[in-house]
Formats: sequence, structure tokens, C-alpha cells
Amino acid sequence: MTEPQITTAELTPAQVAGILTLAEAAGVTDGVAPLSEHVLLHLRYDSSQPGPRLGRDFVLTVNGEIAGYAYLDPPEPAAQDSPAPDSPGPRQPGVRETPAGEVSGELVVHPGHRRQGLGHALVRALADEANGHTLRLWAHGDLSAAARLAAATGFERFRALWQMRRSLRDPLDRPHFPAGRRLRTFVPGHDEDEWLSLNGRAFAKHPEQGAWTRHDLDLREREPWFDPAGFFIAETDGLMAGFHWTKVLPEAEQGGSRGSSAGQSGAPETSAPQDVGEVYVVGVDPAEQGNGLGRALTLAGLHYLRDLGLTQAMLYVDEDNMPAIRLYDALGFTRTRTDAMYRQQRR
Repeated sequence: MTEPQITTAELTPAQVAGILTLAEAAGVTDGVAPLSEHVLLHLRYDSSQPGPRLGRDFVLTVNGEIAGYAYLDPPEPAAQDSPAPDSPGPRQPGVRETPAGEVSGELVVHPGHRRQGLGHALVRALADEANGHTLRLWAHGDLSAAARLAAATGFERFRALWQMRRSLRDPLDRPHFPAGRRLRTFVPGHDEDEWLSLNGRAFAKHPEQGAWTRHDLDLREREPWFDPAGFFIAETDGLMAGFHWTKVLPEAEQGGSRGSSAGQSGAPETSAPQDVGEVYVVGVDPAEQGNGLGRALTLAGLHYLRDLGLTQAMLYVDEDNMPAIRLYDALGFTRTRTDAMYRQQRR
């Protein structure tokens, strides 16, 4: 075997295809998708247009074959306080949540090339490229192999993101909206700018969601799963006051293929394709928080997912966001999986 090589040049279409194949193989072996939606969108749409705000790709090859991949985000402004329960925070890991002085990344090694030090090599490459910023790494599924790699390379676990689920076959309250609020659905080509403004206000203290740009929104509107019929907008006097964006998960992202990690409160139910819907993101204007609008929007989206014939709903929430967790507990959600984040220990 020749020495592994790591390159950071612009990705070719063949390399993107190879990385996606690698990620699929790792997901089958590990029972959890190794890369976040954020990185997959980057690969599918932005990897051929590198720039300072688009992060860096690292391709590790052995004998000319892609054996590993890593992605490094650009640094972000400092994060602030946690959001109120009506704006429950990051909807999933890997969405550019990095305080000033820190930078986040992800990596995956092909199952056929593990236990050869390639994970260590990718971590070193990421740390070198971090250019003095403290490196943070996501470990999707909180797998023991990731914990061992983190310990061996000088990283400590400091954050966890829960995936929570509930059956849509169980009783579901009807949504009760505050007086004067009207519910409609998102209109592509018309609502983008107002929605981005509302999203920025609702998540002003959460850069991972509040920092979304038109480009971030446009990428998701290009995705096969995007359906404005499941993107609910609450209005007050004709202005957006809150929203609940739902998502019907592609088969590759469903719980049956992602698995669960040891020590969690339970494993996901077995799922047939297209049986799972996601509470993708719920947000309300700060002026509306505390009046029950977020709960009503969440319930409206859950009813929509159930009416589609889906049997389960899932969402993501930080394990220390207790107000949001209490809300989701009350709505019948329970924890089914954990994603962990590790931070480079300062010396």
C-alpha cells in the first residue's frame, strides 16, 4: 500500500460521486449517516466553486482510491445565549455553529480502510488547516469508534444534540393559534426575503440558523424533498409572525438506516421508506414568544405529516436546551439518538 495522500483542491464531479459513495458505505456499516445535510448540500452544489465562505474539502486517497473525506467550515462569529422554547435551536448538527476562535468540521473513513491511521491523518490535516482556531468535530451517532479517535487525538466531548421522535399514530392535540394569527403555506419566489428576515430575528442568538443567507435557502429549495405545502407560515396583519418547515425524510436519512447509540433512552422504531417526517425548523418572531404560537405551529406541522400517512415524526434539539425539551416531552417526543461534538483541548 502506498502512503495515503490528502489533497484540498477543487473537487471534480468524479470525486464528489466517490465521496457520496463512501458516505453511503459508511452509513450502511455504522447505522448512521456520517455527514450532515449541511456538508451534503455543499458537496452537491458548492464543491466545484470553492471560496472563503464555503469551507474546505479534504480528500484522502490510498492507491488512487478515495478512502476518506473531511470538510472544514470557515470560522463564524461568536454564538450567544440559547433561544427561547418557541425557537428550539439548531435543527441538526453540522450547520456552521462555531464561536469566534473556533471552527468545526466532519470526517469519514471508508469501512474498508479503517484501523490504518487514516482518521488520525484527517484530524491532523483539519487541525493544521484550522490556522490557530480551536477545532470542533461532529460525531454523528455518538459511536464508540469516534470517541476513541477523539481521545487519541486530544479532543474532549463538550456538546450533544438529541434526536427525538414520536409516533404519529398516538393522539395528537389540535393546534390552537393566538387570536389574529392566520396560517398559510410558503410561496416560492415570493416569500424568501421576508422569511429570511423572520428567521434571522427568531434565531438572532443562534448563528447556525439565524445566519442563513438566500443561498442557504435556495439550495434547500432545489432539493427533491422540498415541498412548500409542508412549509407553514403564521401571519399577523399580513406579516410573518412564525413558521414551521416540515420535511419528509429521504430513505437514506431515516432512523432505520441511521441507528441509535448506546446509552440512549430507546432505539428508533423500524421504519418503511417515507414513513418519517421531520420537524425541520420552527421559529417565531421574538414579539410572539410566550403566547403559544410555537406550540400551535409545531402541532399544525405534525398533523400535516400524519395526514400524509407518515407514522413517525422526528426533530433535533440540544441536550441542554431544557425549555425546548420540556415542550417536546409534552408533545410526546422521546430521545432516540445522540450526536456528539468534540473540541480540541487547549494546551
